[in-house]
Amino acid sequence: MKIACWSGPRNISTALMRSWSSRDDTVVIDEPFYAYYLKKKQLKHPLYKEIINHYPHRYNDVLKSINKENPNLKKIWYQKHMAHHIVDLENIQWITNFKNCFLIRDPKYVIHSYIQKNELNNVEELGNPQQFSLLKYLLKKNKNFIVIDSTDLLKTPQKLLKIWCSHLKIEFQDRMLCWEKGKHFSDGIWADHWYGNIINSNKFHAYKDKNISLSNDYKLIYDNAMHYYEKLNQFIDY
Repeated sequence: MKIACWSGPRNISTALMRSWSSRDDTVVIDEPFYAYYLKKKQLKHPLYKEIINHYPHRYNDVLKSINKENPNLKKIWYQKHMAHHIVDLENIQWITNFKNCFLIRDPKYVIHSYIQKNELNNVEELGNPQQFSLLKYLLKKNKNFIVIDSTDLLKTPQKLLKIWCSHLKIEFQDRMLCWEKGKHFSDGIWADHWYGNIINSNKFHAYKDKNISLSNDYKLIYDNAMHYYEKLNQFIDY
């Protein structure tokens, strides 16, 4: 089984990757399209030179690498994807071979976290429009998927993980609720810049409501992101 978790940045997606990597039947991969995305869009994210030099940066090469047999003969291959890394949304038929999940989060939290790490120019850099495009494609192809809000995941991780495992027709494992602190071998080389909190954690952080206000500079991006967030939210079924 291959699982594709479609997220955006600053969305608890790395904690979720840690959770799946804790299973005894699962291997994970961290954002395999990142180098392709940076090269295609000519973006200078932190460590962009190292990322492009270290990972495949041609679309078809990445596709080959993630569609092969599961590494280490594991039953499950969990793939953490950023939806905005899929630049060519006309060439996505391959996603129908995966068990797809869409991880969403209230855009105000995403934007607030993202701008502390990188410059934000438009809603496409948050992945919300791309998530909805991928979801619509799966609907068109009559393929099942699940949508999970990261706030719900933080509030009740065991409940949401059990629901997801049931959706996949696999057994939930208690070990999904914790993991070893520190960097993991499966982390991308960008971990030092982006993964500070998760490197110092060994479980999902308890949810805390935050009083966040964004400056007017991000109002248009927020409004556009919220438009897609609300559309995606309609497909939550738990």
